[in-house]
Amino acid sequence: MTQSHTYDYPHKAHPAMANALRQLSADMVEQANSGHPGMPLGMADIMTVLMTKHLQFYPQDPLWPNRDRLIVSNGHGSALLYSTLHLLGYKEISMEEIQRFRQLGSLTAGHPEYHPQAGIETTTGPLGQGFANAVGVALSAKILAARLGNDTINYHTYVFAGDGCLMEGINHEAASLAGHLILNNLVVIFDDNHITIDGSTALSTSENTCARYKAYGWDVLSIDGHDLQAIDEALTRARTHTRPTLIAARTSIGKCSPTKEGSHKIHGSPLGKDELTELRKRLGVSKKPFHIHPAIRTLWEEAGLRYADMHKKWCDSHEVTLQNYRVRVQESLTIDCLNACLRDLDTTLPRATRQTSQDVLEKLAPHLPHLIGGSADLTASNNTKTGSMLDITSTTLNGTYINFGIREHAMAAIMNGLSLSSDFVPYGGTFLVFSDYLRPALRLSALMKIRVIYVFTHDSIGLGEDGPTHQPVEHLASLRAIPNLQVFRPADLHETKNAWVSALAYKGPTALILSRQPLPQLDRTCAQLYESMSVFHSQDLPPCVTLLATGSEVSLALAVQEKLRTDCIGSTVISVPNKADLEALTPAKRTQIIPQDSLCVVIEAARATDWYDIIGRDGIVCGVPSFGASAPLADIYAQVGLTVPTITEKIRNHPAMMEP
Repeated sequence: MTQSHTYDYPHKAHPAMANALRQLSADMVEQANSGHPGMPLGMADIMTVLMTKHLQFYPQDPLWPNRDRLIVSNGHGSALLYSTLHLLGYKEISMEEIQRFRQLGSLTAGHPEYHPQAGIETTTGPLGQGFANAVGVALSAKILAARLGNDTINYHTYVFAGDGCLMEGINHEAASLAGHLILNNLVVIFDDNHITIDGSTALSTSENTCARYKAYGWDVLSIDGHDLQAIDEALTRARTHTRPTLIAARTSIGKCSPTKEGSHKIHGSPLGKDELTELRKRLGVSKKPFHIHPAIRTLWEEAGLRYADMHKKWCDSHEVTLQNYRVRVQESLTIDCLNACLRDLDTTLPRATRQTSQDVLEKLAPHLPHLIGGSADLTASNNTKTGSMLDITSTTLNGTYINFGIREHAMAAIMNGLSLSSDFVPYGGTFLVFSDYLRPALRLSALMKIRVIYVFTHDSIGLGEDGPTHQPVEHLASLRAIPNLQVFRPADLHETKNAWVSALAYKGPTALILSRQPLPQLDRTCAQLYESMSVFHSQDLPPCVTLLATGSEVSLALAVQEKLRTDCIGSTVISVPNKADLEALTPAKRTQIIPQDSLCVVIEAARATDWYDIIGRDGIVCGVPSFGASAPLADIYAQVGLTVPTITEKIRNHPAMMEP
């Protein structure tokens, strides 16, 4: 296949090609009676120039590893992305999908949802997330190029972003780090239309955005976003810059709309029949919805073939190199391989699970160079860096550790971007209480089902003297409520090892909840194992109580078990590092470890009310009823009743334990 069309710029067909995007986008929103036509009408000129002159891609191989990436961070304008992908020849975005915009089961969802085979590089919509993902995608290209060579990997990452994306706090975090790392393969096109949902941006901001980006260390260009030649020249310059680039493109929201152009009223509502009819006249397009002039459709299809020769040459020269690298990555992530790396790891000494996590990483990291670690300025506290890891900097991109700085939210979204490349497995650390700072990005990890590992340390009131501001109480239950997210709270080295193996093998995100305080290594000589769980039975006594515990409270539960035994009360302790494993058991299997007539008691230093779905309302939850306090660990545990005497008394006084 050869390159079939060369554009001399400005090409006379470009205005008509841009108007085809406007037409399709407006038709999609109108038919769905839902959507955001303002951005597509305003950014159609930019999209046309980018796709016909600059973005390197090949629709017949949408997963081409060295393709340029386009991330639409202002994802409410998804109709523009879908219209473009359809006209370029991405097979999965058919006319049927275009006409099913925002309908159940369609690929053309209200906001872009990760589907790279269809040209959708990430899930966007929550403003600023796509921008921060792009920093990770661009960084991924830099790291991989440092390992395999710039001839093999040299793609650029382009971002469409609106005023909302640049206002969100995550944008400030991500842009600052991108400037620090000098990601010159990152180009952000700012839809500078001065409009937000409420009206003019003057209502809420007066900052000099371009000056802010210059302060971050970016190159900044300002253009008329409807001047085709200016767009082309800016994109040409951006590709030669030695720093990341912001192109501030002054546009008019709802461009060409007869009465709504430039108004916030066109942001999120269909044009309406009369307005759409007049728009068609202005654009000079067919009166028939979804009908694109054959000559214009041909020009778009030819634009999709522009890099056919480049694609073939790359595949002939470099595909095997990258494929071999990826095969090694996948082989190293098999459970057998991971367990082999950890075979000799053992200890009998009490250790915090944040420390046993580092012990695991020390063994794994030398064998997993695609494991990219980091921390939000808490490396020594999170224990996320090993002796074999080198820092990734602007000049040493072949490292394996990122100093994210105090940027939890950007860290999580950048890890999403690293994971999207499929060449790296990222993990990042912070305190569990600060999972709130990054939750929107973590939620998108789960929504996309991508492999990202969150290392959350300092997991409970066991944090002690730092006080309730740093002691997580509600966080464990709230993380367990997120679909697709694995949540492990290990009790010792054995469970920490298993949690890491599961996280690395799982095709989705994982949260590791780790203690600050030392925990004893549990003796499992006589324990039964069910999935990730360990079951410890009383000796010589039939169990009438089942104690379920996680993390640091497993040893407490075993102490309660011993106290009950001295009172001739038999019990079973179940260590449940991953509550989902217990929930997934069949009723028959669950009955084997939790007898139906057993009194169930949960012991967990958290708001543990999410356990009632397992133990029933007749069970006992020994948790943390409110926020913690600033005091030594033992004093706080005593205050909330997480002690052997208090728990055993609750059990003895429970109606199920009373004599008939």
